[in-house]
Amino acid sequence: MDMRALLMGLSFVLMWSSAFTSARVAVAYASPLLLLSVRFLISGLLAMLIARALGQRISLSRRQWFAVALFGLLQNGIYLGANFVAMQWIEAGLAAIIASILPLLVALLSWLFFKEKLPVLGVLGLLAGLVGVVIIMGARLSGGADIMGVALAFMGVGALSLATLLVRGAVSSGNVLMVVGLQMLVASAALLPASLLFETWFVTWSWQLVVAFSYTTLVPGVLATLVWFLLVQRIGAVRAASFHFLNPFLGVAIAALVVGESLTLQDVIGVLVITLGIIAVQYSKR
Repeated sequence: MDMRALLMGLSFVLMWSSAFTSARVAVAYASPLLLLSVRFLISGLLAMLIARALGQRISLSRRQWFAVALFGLLQNGIYLGANFVAMQWIEAGLAAIIASILPLLVALLSWLFFKEKLPVLGVLGLLAGLVGVVIIMGARLSGGADIMGVALAFMGVGALSLATLLVRGAVSSGNVLMVVGLQMLVASAALLPASLLFETWFVTWSWQLVVAFSYTTLVPGVLATLVWFLLVQRIGAVRAASFHFLNPFLGVAIAALVVGESLTLQDVIGVLVITLGIIAVQYSKR
């Protein structure tokens, strides 16, 4: 892996991991589903404009259109929608930790329902991830973490795991950024009526809201996606995915650094165990 690819990968994972903290700040000043709907509208249009500039076009089969709609609803709508609502009550670091178990949950569901073989190393990785989650959840729940917020975060990662299993391979790699933009527009359209039904709209204008919203829209929403697209083109999906191993640690560290969230020894131990579990599962698949 060359130095440029390494810097691209580290930049991507830093931007991706910071999204939980910026969301945590933003939802303190505005209705979370309304905020997310507007964010996806802007991010989706920007992603499609960039895709057009890169020469990508909207050319999808019926199956691919279905995958775009389903993934946009499950990943962006339910996964991020649940997390934005959850972060009214739980810390960004805890939401990042729960989200980080995605590779473990996908591997477990594939093993249970699709009968995919999982080597001994993969099984040990799943068990390690479970132990890491138990370590963190035990400490957080005994410390007063909101049960509803935790449940929403788990519901979100469950929806994303389901989306990953249902639509894998359904969209070609030649127009990834265009597809990402379309998925964002699907989520924006789905979240707006949900916001109308379940939220009392409020916006408290402040520089914190403007900075957090602008950051989460442009950086994790568009720039990180573009960097990921270019990184996969440069080194391939498998090698690029290895950078996700840093997400649990960076998500917690950024939340502690930027908004002063608590970071205990049990959090550190749990994150390390989860990360080792993810590495074990991913390498077992090779």
